[in-house]
Amino acid sequence: MLERLNALEEKLTQLLERWQATREENLRLRQRVVALENDNKLLNERLAEARSRVAALYDKIPDERA
Repeated sequence: MLERLNALEEKLTQLLERWQATREENLRLRQRVVALENDNKLLNERLAEARSRVAALYDKIPDERA
């Protein structure tokens, strides 16, 4: 009986350790997602700005049909 309790205690300890590690990893991953979303937003803003500049330059090109 004591052996079974010790084995159960060991398994519970392992489970709690894995749960804590998973929880910590989940927090790190959530923080990484936030950082990547911010990077993505910045890159999309820069891309929109570049598209706008390219469109402005394109509009300055004289039309050959004129």
